[in-house]
Amino acid sequence: MNIPMAKAKAQLSELVKRAQAGEKINLTKHGEVVATLSAPIRAGGSESLFGALKNQIWISDDFDELGPEWDEYIK
Repeated sequence: MNIPMAKAKAQLSELVKRAQAGEKINLTKHGEVVATLSAPIRAGGSESLFGALKNQIWISDDFDELGPEWDEYIK
């Protein structure tokens, strides 16, 4: 559901209740989505993000090493 910001101001309590019930509400300004109201993420629930990317992210051993092009800046 898309709703203009001006209208959302007057209906905020109702929109929050609808978001808590699971409805996704997009707030728009001049027809463009600028924010979204949605149900909160509950810790430990099926929507928990903790550990969601385990074994999917790799960081190179030389991640924090600068190349020679930076020598003049770090002297």
